[in-house]
Amino acid sequence: MKSNNRYNRQIILPEIGESGQQKLNASKVLVIGAGGLGCPILQYLAAAGIGTIGIIDFDLVDTSNLHRQILYGDSGVGKNKALAAKSRLEDLNPTININAYPEKLTTKNAISLFSQYDIIVDGSDNFSTRYLVNDACVIAGKPLVYGAIFKYEGQVSVFNYENGPTYRCLFPEPPKAGSIPSCAEIGVLGVLPGIIGSMQANEVLKIILNLGDVLKGKLLMYDSLTTQSSTFSIGRVASEISKVLATAKDFETMDYDLFCGIQNIKEISPETAFQILNKVQCIDVREAHEQPKIDTLNPICIPLHTIKEQLHSFDKTQETIVFCQSGIRSKKAVEILIENGFENVSHIKGGAVALNEIIPDLIGHKNL
Repeated sequence: MKSNNRYNRQIILPEIGESGQQKLNASKVLVIGAGGLGCPILQYLAAAGIGTIGIIDFDLVDTSNLHRQILYGDSGVGKNKALAAKSRLEDLNPTININAYPEKLTTKNAISLFSQYDIIVDGSDNFSTRYLVNDACVIAGKPLVYGAIFKYEGQVSVFNYENGPTYRCLFPEPPKAGSIPSCAEIGVLGVLPGIIGSMQANEVLKIILNLGDVLKGKLLMYDSLTTQSSTFSIGRVASEISKVLATAKDFETMDYDLFCGIQNIKEISPETAFQILNKVQCIDVREAHEQPKIDTLNPICIPLHTIKEQLHSFDKTQETIVFCQSGIRSKKAVEILIENGFENVSHIKGGAVALNEIIPDLIGHKNL
């Protein structure tokens, strides 16, 4: 075991001791997403001495992330989150192994990736990924520590653990696409993901150390405004689990976006956007303060949370391109436009960050 002094305050707990710390150091945990939930999960697992931590995230750090994604600072804006988190965590605890996967979790890589770890922790922010992660955990036989946040409230549970229920036992079907807004649309209290992510990290430690009462078969609901929590029982639904196992051989061909009612969004490169800028209407769905400004595209600046009220400002029949800071909010904007009759809409891959990096001589603000 490495650096006993580092973990002394844990080791002196009689329920943990040297043997418990050795268990932590021998464990391998994969965290899906290095965003609001992933940051506190990763920070506390690394500090606790989990021997091998995997981080998978294809997204880039955005200035709008910084009020809640506490592993990053201004110097990290524009960098891949998995790589930026790895760098920060290696400074926090250089005695452990950290594997960064700067890519999107898909049906093609999930099973092989999950097989390398003991516990999977879901810090994702969308239903497609949650169902994908659940099914991959069921197929690979891995416990899943789940968390979710919405405005001022959060949820935590442990699925697929010791013959317990799975995520599909609680939510057999996804909500109607667009019925639950994201934090980019409706906001989130900055400390809430810290609270819920810390609870998820706590469940991981309890599982490894065989301590306390793991949230198997239970859903913990937390309200940050009242500081109250409630716990509800979840039953195992064998038929839901059997469905997943029965389709295991077809897992790599599953379309979880389609299952969740998400439309395939047309994506164009920054180079293509500049080539057609005189022929299209361009919409910037970022907040007014966000940099860099992409004046070369002459965009209409409409923040995402107001776009539904501003639909009258656009020509539905004209080709439209949308961008945000990194390409996440723009996808949602395209969905909204398509739902409201727009005929030819796409978004810019990588958003303003990609534009800034790839074509700096055409942009006024060259530095993020």
